[in-house]
Amino acid sequence: MGTRAQIVEAHQKGSEAGRRNEPPTACPYPRDTTLRTAWIRGYAKAIRLYTSSGMRGV
Repeated sequence: MGTRAQIVEAHQKGSEAGRRNEPPTACPYPRDTTLRTAWIRGYAKAIRLYTSSGMRGV
């Protein structure tokens, strides 16, 4: 488990990866960790926002 600051940072990094259209396999955190969960949530949020706005792949 990470500290609150680490979790926020992982979420932000996931969001950035989603905006860059990187694959979800780009997550740098090990399986079954809170940091991986935070990264994936940030990634998924960015993908949803960019897909719904029509900007995906731009």
